[in-house]
Amino acid sequence: MDTAVALIEAYLHINGYFTVAEYPVLESLRRGGTRTATDLDILAFRFPEAGCKVERGGRRVGGPVVFQPDSALGVPAHTADMIVGEVKEGPAHFNPPARDPLVLETALARFGCCPSDTAAAVVKRLLRKGQADTPSGHAVRLIAFGSAPGGDDLAAKVITLGHVIDFLRQHLRRHWNQLGPAQLSQPALAFLALMEKAEKSERT
Repeated sequence: MDTAVALIEAYLHINGYFTVAEYPVLESLRRGGTRTATDLDILAFRFPEAGCKVERGGRRVGGPVVFQPDSALGVPAHTADMIVGEVKEGPAHFNPPARDPLVLETALARFGCCPSDTAAAVVKRLLRKGQADTPSGHAVRLIAFGSAPGGDDLAAKVITLGHVIDFLRQHLRRHWNQLGPAQLSQPALAFLALMEKAEKSERT
């Protein structure tokens, strides 16, 4: 997996999203067979109550506090949220294949976001406004991640990689008592935790 994509996957996981990275969209060829039209860097879905505290038998499970998602993400308060994300190490923008209406319609229908007969209308609004509501009632949004805002004329939210790294490092520091001793399997988060441990050791 691309390093920048792994970083964004960690960021979205922390913010309560289920993710699929490098999602292939296949195209049927006229003479038979298929080819990959493009890979969508990140597809992510978040239920509206993600991060709430869990208590059972008088014991709190899953963390000491209710988690608030990063305000930069603009997560809808009471609605399920789906993100179609493009990730760049350079300026944030969507490649032409990732903004192709047919590619997006196919991805949303196959991902189960909305039926194929309504996907075209959802994608039309999505490309025009950067977000759209589906007939089932959840939001779909375009977010471009990169080192800096790009020159894209697409109405997508932009979040910089620098902000993502700062957010993850602050999250690790805030919850170090729980996360520091843990074996983190997500590679980007594990690397940032290793940096934190190394820096803490240098200061002692």
